[in-house]
Amino acid sequence: MDLIYLDYAATAPVLPEVLDAMLPFFILRYGNPSGVHKAGRDAHKAVEEARRQVAAALGAESREICFTSGGSESDNLAIQGAAFARKEKGMHLITSQVEHHAVLNTCRWLEKQGFCVTYLPTDRYGRVDPEDVKRAIRPDTILVSIMTANNEIGTVEPVAEIGKICHDHEVLFHTDAVQAAGMLKLDVHELNADLLSISAHKFHGPKGAGALYVRKGTRLDALIHGGAQERNLRAGTENVPGIVGTGKAIEIAEAERETNAGRIRSLRDQLIHTVLEQIPGTRLNGHPVERLPGNCHFSFEGVDGEALLLRLDLAGIAASAGSACTSGSVEPSHVLRAAGLTEKEAGGSLRITLGRETTREEIEKTARILKEIVEDLRRMSSL
Repeated sequence: MDLIYLDYAATAPVLPEVLDAMLPFFILRYGNPSGVHKAGRDAHKAVEEARRQVAAALGAESREICFTSGGSESDNLAIQGAAFARKEKGMHLITSQVEHHAVLNTCRWLEKQGFCVTYLPTDRYGRVDPEDVKRAIRPDTILVSIMTANNEIGTVEPVAEIGKICHDHEVLFHTDAVQAAGMLKLDVHELNADLLSISAHKFHGPKGAGALYVRKGTRLDALIHGGAQERNLRAGTENVPGIVGTGKAIEIAEAERETNAGRIRSLRDQLIHTVLEQIPGTRLNGHPVERLPGNCHFSFEGVDGEALLLRLDLAGIAASAGSACTSGSVEPSHVLRAAGLTEKEAGGSLRITLGRETTREEIEKTARILKEIVEDLRRMSSL
């Protein structure tokens, strides 16, 4: 049975061109970038070329890019780093109730260290109102962190407007752009971002690699202490193959972004239309227009999300649950609850995310199989 992979929000396969760029740095060009000899200089040059590639994709300068192990570390470095570097000015932070746990759990940890955090509500689409941000800012507010696009329901947030409000009040603005990179245009100046997180494996790069944009002049306290790597922001020998892969992957993603996003958006709209039309009792979660090109998120009345996910897996379709049940948690998705869904509605949800390899035939087959499974599960439930 051929796999229909529809979980690109979780991860994407490494492109052959990206792997080809990485391979020499495992075997032939294995020097330490801190070395003064030719092997070290060669590795250092590769790291700096990747830094240039990432900066170009974000409209930034090379010196504003810090390589990390991925989105979670980038979020932690941005939020903890800014909080501790600016705590003399104030100890109040603002975020939203629908953020990724890399942001939420970091903020909760900071609360234990004496910081105060405001968690803003959203509308029924999971969208933050910029006016709520403005009202929440206090004289002691030092940082606002609002994601660019939601990892569960795909809603794109009004980050440029929020960033402007922050700058008008001399507050730092961080955005987790992990889901948006490679799919949306990310210009740090247009977004008014001081800090921006990305993760390579979301745009066909390697896992365990990512980057944080740090606007020049922005002070951060390091999380990892040791050597002076990454401009004293992240000690430790650089992951050269991962960094090279990150640079190559984002360069390809940016070059093909408009074409890929347009094609994927068309397939997304086809799937959403078919599912809503052919499966009664279905709700589309997230904003109907301001959403990621490849995100479809549904709630099915009278259906258990975990059972649906397992049946799809048996049918050769890889998707993900709308709730966290598959990770062992009995709690419904915090994103769906923040958007106003009941616990029962949140428990019957499914996230389908499309990517560059997704075909129209796969979408048509998925819609057909999904309809059969939902009808079968409802029939079993009624019995």
